[in-house]
Amino acid sequence: MYLEHFGLREPPFSLTPDTAYFFEYGHYREALNTLLVALRSGEGFIKVTGEVGTGKTLLCRKLLALLDEEFYTAYIPNPFLTPSALNLAVAEELGLELPRNAGQHRIVKELNVRLVGLAAEGRRVVLCIDEAQAMPAETLEILRLLTNLETEKRKLLHVVLFGQPELDAKLARPAARQLRQRITFSYRLEPIDLEGMAAYVAHRLLVAGSQGRVRFTRGALRRLHRASRGIPRLVNILAHKSLMACYGRGGHTIEAAHVRLAAADTEDVQPPTHLPWVATGLVTGALLVLALGYWRGLFTGVLE
Repeated sequence: MYLEHFGLREPPFSLTPDTAYFFEYGHYREALNTLLVALRSGEGFIKVTGEVGTGKTLLCRKLLALLDEEFYTAYIPNPFLTPSALNLAVAEELGLELPRNAGQHRIVKELNVRLVGLAAEGRRVVLCIDEAQAMPAETLEILRLLTNLETEKRKLLHVVLFGQPELDAKLARPAARQLRQRITFSYRLEPIDLEGMAAYVAHRLLVAGSQGRVRFTRGALRRLHRASRGIPRLVNILAHKSLMACYGRGGHTIEAAHVRLAAADTEDVQPPTHLPWVATGLVTGALLVLALGYWRGLFTGVLE
């Protein structure tokens, strides 16, 4: 694509949650430090919420990557499970091999034995659950019961819930009050401000191998922040399309006009102002330019 043109080693604004691109700025640094302190102090339930696209999954993966051998980690990315399926999923994450038709009594018993064994080795077990707002109410209750497994000295299982604001609404229900009272630490991820977003863009370009051949003007950054509302996922989408639009015109400096074109071609963004009617679809047109260039180069190579 545009990598060689801009002197980049890899796409800087991929939507894949790559921990190499984790941006330790402001509340992201605070959230990570909160999680680390809470887990080392032996807390049972921790909750992190944030709107769609604010970086919860990347924060989760960064946390898992940072926890040392003192911790035994388990990760459930899709918790839309029945209570029995959740128990079985946790057992599998802890290395237990149980038949699918194993009864719940046996699963819980095996889990307890495994957790006691890990505690005897001096290891803390951390279960991270992404997209926790998708958990059915009865599954949340089973999760609470799992955290009842403990010794006289400490909890055997620590749970970190990552979810959208709907998780708060689900926990606010009277039926969830016992679990809600066990949440000792919570953090809310907010969109990043203009200054932070500018540093975020520069950080991702640097990690991707930028040698200064690509630059966003101040106007482009302001337009990018307004269109994305400071939501990292939208920043990535718009920045990627802005680079494509700039490349399609043979430039190296991303202007506000490139971001306006990107915004006109993207869902769920703050609509651009004063955009000519012909702009819609021009970023898609830039993609066609890229494809044409690729196939032209490929065809030329075959002829040679």
